[in-house]
Amino acid sequence: MTNNIHKFGGSSLSSAERYKSVAKIIIGQAQPGDCVVVSAAGKTTDTLVKLWQSYQQHDTQALADIVLQLNNHQSDLITQLLQGDLKRSALTTLNEELSLVAKLASTEQLQEAALLAYGELWSARLLAAYLQQLNVAACMQDARGLFTLSDGQLLHSQNTQQCSELISQHKINVVTGFIAANTQGDTVTLGRNGSDYSATLLASYCNAKQVYIWTDTQGIFSTDPRKVNKAIKYAKVCRAQANLLARLGNPVLHAKTLSPLKNTDIKLAVRSSFDVQASSTNVVKEGCVKQKRFITTLENIDLLSVEGLVEGEVTQVSQLIQHSLHHFSSAGETYLIVPAVATHQVVSYFAGRANISESNLHGCALVAPEQDINSLSTQARELLNLHNIEPRFVHQDSGYVLLLTDQLIDSDVLNVLHDKLITKGQEIALIVAGLGNVGDVFVSQLSAQLARLSTDFNIKLVGLARSQKLLFNPSGINVQHWKNQWQLEAVDYSSQDLLTAIGQLDYEHKVVIDITASEQFSQLYPDFVALDCHLISANKYAGTAPTPWYKALQHNIAQRNLYWRYNASVGAGLPINFALADLQNSGDKITRIEGVFSGTLSWLCSMYNGATAFSELLLEAQQMGFTEPDPREDLSGRDMQRKLLILARELGVELDLNDIALAPLMPDELALGSWDDFLANKHKLDTFIEEHARNAKLQNAVLRYTGLLSIGHDSVTAKVGLAYVTPNDALANLTPGDNIFVINSQWYSNNALIIQGPGAGKEVTAAGVHSDLYWLIKNLK
Repeated sequence: MTNNIHKFGGSSLSSAERYKSVAKIIIGQAQPGDCVVVSAAGKTTDTLVKLWQSYQQHDTQALADIVLQLNNHQSDLITQLLQGDLKRSALTTLNEELSLVAKLASTEQLQEAALLAYGELWSARLLAAYLQQLNVAACMQDARGLFTLSDGQLLHSQNTQQCSELISQHKINVVTGFIAANTQGDTVTLGRNGSDYSATLLASYCNAKQVYIWTDTQGIFSTDPRKVNKAIKYAKVCRAQANLLARLGNPVLHAKTLSPLKNTDIKLAVRSSFDVQASSTNVVKEGCVKQKRFITTLENIDLLSVEGLVEGEVTQVSQLIQHSLHHFSSAGETYLIVPAVATHQVVSYFAGRANISESNLHGCALVAPEQDINSLSTQARELLNLHNIEPRFVHQDSGYVLLLTDQLIDSDVLNVLHDKLITKGQEIALIVAGLGNVGDVFVSQLSAQLARLSTDFNIKLVGLARSQKLLFNPSGINVQHWKNQWQLEAVDYSSQDLLTAIGQLDYEHKVVIDITASEQFSQLYPDFVALDCHLISANKYAGTAPTPWYKALQHNIAQRNLYWRYNASVGAGLPINFALADLQNSGDKITRIEGVFSGTLSWLCSMYNGATAFSELLLEAQQMGFTEPDPREDLSGRDMQRKLLILARELGVELDLNDIALAPLMPDELALGSWDDFLANKHKLDTFIEEHARNAKLQNAVLRYTGLLSIGHDSVTAKVGLAYVTPNDALANLTPGDNIFVINSQWYSNNALIIQGPGAGKEVTAAGVHSDLYWLIKNLK
């Protein structure tokens, strides 16, 4: 049984390395009986088209040069991928085929469709052979034996039978895209980029469960992500909008791709063959997803008016010029949007029935829910006018508006259009993990915060998670009554349950807010990023993970144009990360940070004057809830060590935890055993502190537990431990419980910049998380 159809485009097979990547995907994703549909490698089809044009022009020298070019390219791929008999056989067959092409050209018997078919034939043959070399059961299938047309119409019953007979259930079938045969056995093509169509046809004939379109983008975006940095990748797109985008020239899906899936339950997903971990865009039935907003640009087109256009002619012309075409009616006229380079061919095809209405056009099309089109059309024209662009032709239809202009819509203008027309009205889903003291306050404050932010986005709290319970509602949780809903509806869950629920959300943006202290939960960050979630952390574990893991996470976040904010992981609500970023962004260079980054240790050291034993102060702090359940975790200094590492990485300093010297605020032996063991030996802590206090007093200093990062020209010093601080030092006059950051830089060299304030407490920490949320929303806008 064929479960899945995988389709790989030319860019996915553009080099030997890309073939290897595709093979790796197939091994991991496909099983016997599945089909892999392939396009011609790289620009092979373009090269074959040039060869055909040279043949038509009787340019024998150009034809010979192109044959050589094809031979070199295909031979290189074969040589780099295959070995032994497989390589020798593939090279022999290639030489025989190219010799036949040259012979047919010299005798004027070359046929265009048969010539263009070689691109897909070579790709399928090579990929199947490479899989066999990897000991994968695979076979090559020429689609000319699977798909038959009569007078341009597919013979569906016959094709279903042929696929049933020829598709192997014991091997992975590598199938040529783009091509088919007519009833006479001659090669026909399914149109440029017809491999997508081949894949969905095959899915229909084989009754497959799902089609995966593997491409060089991560999915379907609100606009071209190469031109607009904040383009939104949609998790789900309805089939009608996907089809319209294809007709308007969006390169991800192509015309006719979706038609074989009509009235079926076959799923379609667009995935990146360059980033297998990235989440897909699922193209779903109408009514299963809300309609989205898109903007796509058009360049170098002509607008043709056509008389008496009949059904099927657009398909025939599209096949003639190997390009998808969009047509529409306006003011009693029927129009075709045609690439300017193909206008002559199209006009000739219609033999006097087609005239150029407008030429040398550029422009854009807005695709959106029908109720939004009127206002978007007006806004778009106003924005274009502000940039001195006057539309020459405007057509508004069901679900889209077409604005054709004399000028190119460059990236700057496209960014403005996207910001004003597409971003507005987007929805954001919030998932909050951690409902302890800080999390409780954060969610309680959320209602007022959302009221301030909802002028730009429709923001919904959809998930609340604790260590063992999850409340998840894709339509939104009532923020004001969340505790009642939690009591009634929260269920046991696993990490995979949470990831599955997030993956199914139909929101333009998703934000995971981590207010846990869980290292295990932080290890899910790469999975959240793969699901295109922004991250906000009060959790310090991810920010202090081993450098390779941390850098890979940062890289993946940047690749997906996502954000990760973690201001509350250091200094609670104090804007330390904001301050460091602002200094660096303005050209300053940080040379030193010293401070007290623990509210607990700040309180203990500031309160200690020798009158009360340090251990008694520690127990008092424990009773007031200032410490961890086991206060030795505070005394260990590991929390401050992590915070110093986060600050160092914010400054671009590549360190790991082990690179930061750590001296705990207790004798080493007290870290061993149970808490009761500690209590029995607490006098050792008092002796330890009293000795340091005496030494400090001899230097006219007081005790502070500090972190220090010093950045020299060719060295970095990072350490956490007890320091003796003189009375005139800012650290000596610290209010008990406060954090303090003393920052020296090129601009603040002699007179340090000091940031001081409450470094702990559920209200201020929750405020720090809200600050990150506010920053994120404003940057998404």
